Amino acid sequence: MAEKQQYGAEQIQVLEGLDPVRKRPGMYIGGTGIEGLHHLVWEIVNNSVDEVMAGRATTVELTMLADGGIRVADDGAGIPIAKNKTTGKSSLETVLTVLHAGGKFGGGGYKVSGGLHGVGSSVVNALSTRLLAEVYREGKAWSQEYAVGKPKAEVKSTGPSDQTGTTISFWPDASIFESTEFDADKILEYLRRQAYLTRGLRVKFHDERTDTRYGFYFEGGIRSYVQHLNHDKDVINEPPFYVQKTVGDNEIEIAVQYADTYTETAKLFANNIPTNGGGTHEAGFRRALTRVINDYARKNGLIKENEENLTGDDVREGMSLVLSVKLPDPQFEGQTKDKLNNPELRSAVEGVFAEYFAYYLEENPNEAKKIIGKAALSARARLAARAARDTVIRKGALEGMTLPGKLADCRTKDSSRSEIYIVEGDSAGGSAKGGRDSEFQAILPLRGKILNVERARLDKMLANNEVKNIIIALGTGIAEQFDVSKLRYGRIIIMTDADVDGAHIRTLLLTFFYRHMPQIIENGHLYIAQPPLYGIPVGRKKIYAFDEADRDIIIDRLIEAKTGKKSATDEDAAEAVTADEAIVATEETPTEEAPVDATEVDEEEAAMTSDEDKTRLKTAGVTGAIQRYKGLGEMNADQLWETTMDPANRVLLKVRVEDAERADAIFNKLMGEEVLLRKNFISSKAKELDEAALDI
Repeated sequence: MAEKQQYGAEQIQVLEGLDPVRKRPGMYIGGTGIEGLHHLVWEIVNNSVDEVMAGRATTVELTMLADGGIRVADDGAGIPIAKNKTTGKSSLETVLTVLHAGGKFGGGGYKVSGGLHGVGSSVVNALSTRLLAEVYREGKAWSQEYAVGKPKAEVKSTGPSDQTGTTISFWPDASIFESTEFDADKILEYLRRQAYLTRGLRVKFHDERTDTRYGFYFEGGIRSYVQHLNHDKDVINEPPFYVQKTVGDNEIEIAVQYADTYTETAKLFANNIPTNGGGTHEAGFRRALTRVINDYARKNGLIKENEENLTGDDVREGMSLVLSVKLPDPQFEGQTKDKLNNPELRSAVEGVFAEYFAYYLEENPNEAKKIIGKAALSARARLAARAARDTVIRKGALEGMTLPGKLADCRTKDSSRSEIYIVEGDSAGGSAKGGRDSEFQAILPLRGKILNVERARLDKMLANNEVKNIIIALGTGIAEQFDVSKLRYGRIIIMTDADVDGAHIRTLLLTFFYRHMPQIIENGHLYIAQPPLYGIPVGRKKIYAFDEADRDIIIDRLIEAKTGKKSATDEDAAEAVTADEAIVATEETPTEEAPVDATEVDEEEAAMTSDEDKTRLKTAGVTGAIQRYKGLGEMNADQLWETTMDPANRVLLKVRVEDAERADAIFNKLMGEEVLLRKNFISSKAKELDEAALDI
């Protein structure tokens, strides 16, 4: 028997200062990916916004520095410089080097704040190779510089100053983060949201890399925010409902507007921090909304005596909500502050909203009738959908959970191994069935384009055979009976042609999953297959390229391998791929070579090759015409397996929703009923497309 490993006092480690942060950064910022990187920005911005909420500042300015750093400046009171009695260090150094040190634990410094735990600035310092703090207060300018969380020198005065405020500049540590490239759009969205949520806040943004500048100031606050959420929708109540009320030490702000859509949009905040997990403030709002609407509808005869009350889902259909609470002692779940747990907020929000929304309905009877009429229509659709859904479930139960006839299921029942390809058309489905590994790969071919669920309620959606087949095949159920734990496949892979029709079918499927099975996306189960667009014959082998840029890179590298000279276009092509890879997450790297196949060469593509291109291809060792695949159905089973389905070779794009608000707006534009919005969106993006990539 192996000797037991010794475990004694010498194995006990004590991490001092900021060492715990560098040892376990995920505990403090949620991870070291792109979200964790931007969490550093949010922590510093939140501290500056806290100064505005405390009434000591009006402006926050963020600069994305040309060398990759971030600078955040405010015109608040400035972090104190005097020596701290507990640490014996300057208060500035204490805030930046000691966990749980700050002015937000009582003492009157901040009535409300977003930087609750006092770890924000020190965590940013610990995870940055360099941080520069500049403070302006008491008629002087002060500065101190840090390296990996440690001060390089004492705090020093750099001269007189008639301004006040704090400026923090930091450069994230590349040894900690997967990438240190900040996303300007992501930061802009965050700053815009802070401007909506904080009355009197002016935000300035400057990206030195592109020399772009923005400024935000919203006089209407969250009223403007809810109108922004609905700016491309037909609204029912304009202007939106709004109330602001102080209950004890808690400030409650609520804005509600209904639109002619089928989905709910809720933006919840506590001390300006998004609480995407909901919490007590949301629970109080929901209870009040359902009760008040039902009371008003009963009182005014808008619901008949023999009809059921409207449900929460009914009254929230098409609703956009911005709910912001500010409180002195928020209780969150974890440092990432995803869910609010203060029990007193449930009754406070419920009481305020119930009282003032009841007044609103009484004073605006036309809007009240429209809101209740929409909810009643939702209720009727819900009952019809229930019957349709029960039919779907009952059909599966009566047939012994018989799966759709066209589904070629896999043998394994282990969902962690299994995957299902949702394939465009019977022809491609036939090739996929012939080429797959039936042990773990299932194939579900679709006939034509599925229903656009953005324009349909659940009852109409469940009447569509293709949608019904997807629901039965996945095994999760739908609507309130949806259970992601019952998903039969660990990966759901959308596989469509690389043309306009294929892109449309893919978008319809993405809309379905985003609107009706979002947990599948959130849990990382949804992928998009990447079939090759080109086949390049080299000797007795064929190399596959996934798009034009990929094709050019392969040819350039073949030329370099033959001649030893790097192509002038190779760098540009490589940059294009790098930019694309920053947007999508690839699961595996494809291999370049595969056995030659017997598929007929595309003569049209060969005829379009210029003399210059022919010379390049000859130099690269290309032994025949490059084939351009027009669809999955053109590939034989072996080809489809080698290029698109074999885990050793394939490329899968993992579907993620990093910004739900932006995703919601794009789905509404692309898939909604407003043709003009869609036309304008496509026109605005057309210039970004490479004409050669368009399939006419």
